[in-house]
Amino acid sequence: MRTIAIIPAYNEEKTIAEVLLNTRPFVDEIVVVNDGSSDRTAEIAKSQGAIVVSHVINRGLGASIGTGFEMSRRLGADVIITLDSDGQHDPKEIPCFIHAIENGADVVIGSRMINRIGMPWYRRVANTLGNFATFFLFGAWVTDSQSGFRAFTAYALRQIKIQTNRMEVSSELIAEAKRNKLSLVEISIKAIYTDYSLSKGQSFWVGVKTLAKLILRRMNQ
Repeated sequence: MRTIAIIPAYNEEKTIAEVLLNTRPFVDEIVVVNDGSSDRTAEIAKSQGAIVVSHVINRGLGASIGTGFEMSRRLGADVIITLDSDGQHDPKEIPCFIHAIENGADVVIGSRMINRIGMPWYRRVANTLGNFATFFLFGAWVTDSQSGFRAFTAYALRQIKIQTNRMEVSSELIAEAKRNKLSLVEISIKAIYTDYSLSKGQSFWVGVKTLAKLILRRMNQ
């Protein structure tokens, strides 16, 4: 199966080279979606051999994943992996996602909440709130709705329609899996946090805005 990694990136010049280096052995191609970065993210990614698609302005995580999905279709991907560019995910776990796909899953979510070792308590609380919001709005329950480490089949990508542009896309992808009756499974992944990756997380007010946008998304279904 042709496996392509999608890595959304916004001002990640400090970490993108290492993330690409660690991801390369487990995929056939890497697409970095440079989301309007003002630093050397795109330059470094190109030097590491990634395909770089750039947004002129910062459009958000949802828009970046949508761009990555479209590029994956053009490249003929059979399996699409999404992971963060800040070093929070361990690319060595990618084979576990592929194994789940080979065993019949259409969508695979990497959950940090199955084994919570290393996950700060406030992140656990935020993720739990996100899980409940996803469930009450869309009727889909997972243990880590906000995880950025995921896998999709080409079939799943043809069914999923992304309408949101920013952080709310994480819940939207799960809602779309349920709406299209896709087979969704979760696998346990390690929670890797550094001071840098923790600084990139959502603030309280961003979380409120995300919830409001999800409510609008639900109303428009």
